[in-house]
Amino acid sequence: MIDLRYVKKLIEMIDDSSVDSIEIASEKGVKIRISKTPTQRGVSVAAPVAMPSVMQPALDSRFTPPSGMAIAPGETPPAVAAERAGAGMLEVKSPMVGTYYGASEPGAKPYVAVGDRVQKGQTLCIIEAMKIMNEIESEFTGVVKETLAQDAQPVEYGQVLFRIDPNA
Repeated sequence: MIDLRYVKKLIEMIDDSSVDSIEIASEKGVKIRISKTPTQRGVSVAAPVAMPSVMQPALDSRFTPPSGMAIAPGETPPAVAAERAGAGMLEVKSPMVGTYYGASEPGAKPYVAVGDRVQKGQTLCIIEAMKIMNEIESEFTGVVKETLAQDAQPVEYGQVLFRIDPNA
């Protein structure tokens, strides 16, 4: 049996100290884990969302792979992917789930805007995930034709953030 006074005392001690968490295990196999996190302003927690089942896209009948080139089931043929992205557009996709920010801080000039020429490795935006700011760099050189994410809005893994024209 766990002594609730003991647990309350532990909570008070953790609350008054700089220790973030503590875990105690007894010889009888009882474990107590107490942790605290700093209070954050403006933090919202998203509710879990059921993921739809993955559907395999049908192959476009206009695409015939060259001899020796195989397309795995569920894989989008390159010609169809390019067409879906827009004539010759390259897509920059989110590498993680998080919150999209187009600038380094509120009110600052965005990293890129539609019409800007970008170089491979140039920072395009920030995605905040688990309170860590992750700079997203361009994988391509070209001109930004579309920005598809909204500032301070959640993005999903694989969501298209930008379309870049490498030929412009």
